[in-house]
Amino acid sequence: MPLYRDDAVVLRTHDLGEADRIITMLTRRRGRVAAVAKGVRRTLSRFGARLEPFSVVQIQCFEGRTLDTVTQAESVAMLGAAIADDYTRYTAGTVILEAAERLSAETPNPGLYQLTLGALRSLARREHPPLAVADAYLLRALAQAGWAPSLGACARSGEPGPHHLFSASAGGMVAEAYAPAGSMPVDHRTLEVLAGLLSATWNLVEGDDEASIAARDNAHEIVSGYTQYHLERRVRSLRHLER
Repeated sequence: MPLYRDDAVVLRTHDLGEADRIITMLTRRRGRVAAVAKGVRRTLSRFGARLEPFSVVQIQCFEGRTLDTVTQAESVAMLGAAIADDYTRYTAGTVILEAAERLSAETPNPGLYQLTLGALRSLARREHPPLAVADAYLLRALAQAGWAPSLGACARSGEPGPHHLFSASAGGMVAEAYAPAGSMPVDHRTLEVLAGLLSATWNLVEGDDEASIAARDNAHEIVSGYTQYHLERRVRSLRHLER
């Protein structure tokens, strides 16, 4: 069986048998990988603590027919403690991990890997509001997957904006004449926040004034709906995010 090494972010774990654990990871060069870590639930495990969600590791694995096997794990960054000590930051992090698993496949996607790593590091360093970090991640990850929302021209007609209605099914902002039923009204400040989230232009997103806080709440509702629509399955951790 071929041996390989890769950089990885641990997305999820679940127990297997009495002592083993299956580790689901997003790797830099192979995409999503599920691998068995044997004996990691034993007290004397050599690397069990390194293979927890939010950990960034260098792994060595044997490639198997159905599941690979982890033979070595070297810690690069243990982000879990810094993220988990605050409820909102932790729930934002779980949204990122769940979305990363949904959007990845067993094929290389270095862009998604780097985006996921950057978002988790931003949470751990408390660089920006946690919900905004999660929303920015979702929009940018969806854009990488080919689902970038149109925030300028009408998503249906191409008519130049600005427009004031958003439709997930149409693909973004829509002119009133082309708006499907259920389109959401979007004010100018919320549209600025959405543009800032998509481009990681944080000065458009942040602000402690009442209008900015309300706009981030509105943008979060839009991003959540847009994500659920295009993934075609609920991101379960989204319901735990505080607005």
